[in-house]
Parts: sequence; structure tokens; C-alpha cells
Amino acid sequence: MKIKHLFIAALSFSTMMLMSCSANEGHSHDHAHGESCSHDHSHEGHSHDHSSHNHDHSGHDHSGHNHGASEEGHADGIIVFTKEQAKKSGVTVATVEPTEFYDVIKTGGQVLSAQGDERTVAATASGIVGYVNKSLTDGSAVKAGQGLFTISSKGIVDGDASLSAKIAYDAAKIAYDRAASLVKDRIISQREFDEAKANLEQAQAALNTVSGRAASGGVTVSSPISGYLISLLVKPGEYVSVGQPIATVSQNRRLQLRAEVSERYFDRLGNIFSANFVLPYRPDEMLCLSELNGRVVSYGKSSSEGSYYLPVIFEFDNVGNIVPGSYAEIYLLGAPREGVISVPKGAIAEEQGLYFVFLQKDAEHYEKQEVKLGANNGVTIEIKKGLKAGDKVVTNGAIHVKMAGNSSAIPHSHSH
Repeated sequence: MKIKHLFIAALSFSTMMLMSCSANEGHSHDHAHGESCSHDHSHEGHSHDHSSHNHDHSGHDHSGHNHGASEEGHADGIIVFTKEQAKKSGVTVATVEPTEFYDVIKTGGQVLSAQGDERTVAATASGIVGYVNKSLTDGSAVKAGQGLFTISSKGIVDGDASLSAKIAYDAAKIAYDRAASLVKDRIISQREFDEAKANLEQAQAALNTVSGRAASGGVTVSSPISGYLISLLVKPGEYVSVGQPIATVSQNRRLQLRAEVSERYFDRLGNIFSANFVLPYRPDEMLCLSELNGRVVSYGKSSSEGSYYLPVIFEFDNVGNIVPGSYAEIYLLGAPREGVISVPKGAIAEEQGLYFVFLQKDAEHYEKQEVKLGANNGVTIEIKKGLKAGDKVVTNGAIHVKMAGNSSAIPHSHSH
């Protein structure tokens, strides 16, 4: 009986072992050679058959995953900007090379008419002034001999100038005719005759001066030269006296640029040879004296009383609509420096007080590069740090590349 029980126990144990081995046959985890249960994620030695676990990843949306790369699959910091986008946006690229860069002093100043180009228009009679053309304003173009003002003496104590001149002429003519007849008979001296003749000539000149300018509204005052009115000194209805300045006309062929420079730059004034400037009514256009036949006329050796600024005066051709009297932002150019890396102003992008340029890595990929700025001459800016020779920099249209970079920085949804 005891032997029978032992036989049944052995049979049961064998059956359990067979069932255990049968269960492990469907699971091919190879734990041979005494490997522990710690899983090596390199999966070496594991033939992890996912077919039995039925992990279906087709239902997972990995399109929004950005594992350290842009949505185009590129490394962080790289901006994708296609050739078509660049062409449409007007993006241009230039290779950076060290060049000559001039010392710059930024200051303010004014555009003035050049000496010798201005003429003053004076009143030729006393009376009430009026404009021939009611639309006459500063900056109006005028021609030599063109009537600008009328001066009426009606109601004035001195009377009408043309009438007075005619009366004086008539009196002088009578005196001359009488003297001419008397001098033949030696009744008067030759000296008395000469005086009568001189009086007649003076009266004739005065009459010619006003008679040719007489108008229904009074005497007409004309422009002595062709050019532009740069200042009207009287308003309609004002009283003027003979010889009083009433306007200034400029031929406007040459203009002056007067820069006011702080005394602390005195030791650098002798090196200044040209300038760039921008006008308030043309803010997007930088004017360069080198392109306007400009030259230095003089610079101050001392400041005027009560002033701490020294003048630097240039002369240049007025090839456009530059109005004398305009204020200007001026970039004075001085001593040259060699081996300076610089880029056009349009290449610089600003962001939270920092400055950047965009480097072209290949035909359709760009990278934002922080730079440290130096001198600015109004056209190009010195780069002290951040660029090296051979770098390809976006020189025009940088704002479009920046916008493309900002749009790619928007976080993507990570949905499963």
C-alpha cells in the first residue's frame, strides 16, 4: 500500500513537469547561460516575438513627434526656406569678406543753400504787398523775370510809385528842353545844362523801373533768377518799404550739408572726407555724398560762444527734391580701417535687445546667428563678433527668413 502511494505521487510530479514544459514552448524568451531577468534594452539575445503580443502601432499618430528635430526632420536651429520662397520674398545672400571700413561719427545737422546760389528779392516801391499767384509757397519753382509780388501804393501817403515816377520824368523833361534851348544862346552855362540832362536820365531810369512792372494791383516785383523760392519773408497785406527784402530765390544747383559735431570728436575732424545722411521726409533713402559730387568745404577749429559743437560743412549737387533748410541725420566718414567684417543694415534682425543675422547653410537651409555690432555708417554695420570670412549671410529679406524660423518653432501636438 505504501509503495502504491509512492507510485501515484511520482506519477503526479511527472505530469506537472510535462505541463510546465508544454506551457513554456510557446514563449521563446531565451534565458540560457544563467542570464538574470534584468532586460537588456539593446534586445541582444532576446527574440522578442511581438506577433504573439499583437502590439499594433498603426493606430498611434507619430506625425506630431519632434524628437530633437524640426518638423522637416532637421536638427534644431535650422530654418527650412525653399528656393521658391526665397525668390518670391526677394531674399539675397552674399559671402562675407573683410573689407575697408571707415571711422563713423553719428550726429545731426541741416541742409543749406550753397553760397552764391541765392538772390534776395527786394521791394521796388513802398506799399501793400500781394502775391501774383495765390499758391506761391516756399519751395515753388520760379523763372527769371516771373512776377512774384505786387506792391500797391494806393491810399499811401507817398502815393502811387508809377504815377510819381511819371510826374518826375515829365518835370525833368521840361527842364531839359528849356536848358537845351538856353545853352545854345549861352544864356545858361554848360554846367547847368549837364545837370538838367542828368536829372532827366535819372527820371527816365526810375520811370522805366516801375512802368514795366506796373499792374492793376500796383507795381510788379519779379524773380531775378530761375530757381526755387526758399523763403517768403512777407505775407499778403503787409506794408513794405523800398529796398526791403521780401523773398529769397536759390538756383538750387549746389547745396550745403552742415553737421554739428561735439567738441569731444575734435581730434577726428581732420580725417573726415565724406558723409551719408537721411532726411525726415525721405526716411527710407540713405543719401551718400560720394554719389552726389560732394566735398568737404571746411570744419570748425573752434566753437561759437555758448555752443559746444563744431561745424563740418560739405557741398554737393542737388539731384533730387532736397529742400534747403531740412534737418538731417548725418553719418560722418573718417579714417579707414582694414580687415573689418560688415554687413548691410538690412541683414540685421533684432530680438529682445539681441542682434542676429541668418547664415545660409545650403540652398534651402538657414541658421540664425547672434552677432555683436560695431560702427554704423548708415549703409553697412560693422560686425565685431559672430561672423567670419566665407560665411554666407542673408543681406536682403532677412525678415522673411526670421518669420519662417518663428513659424517652425511653434510646438506640435503629441497625440496618441
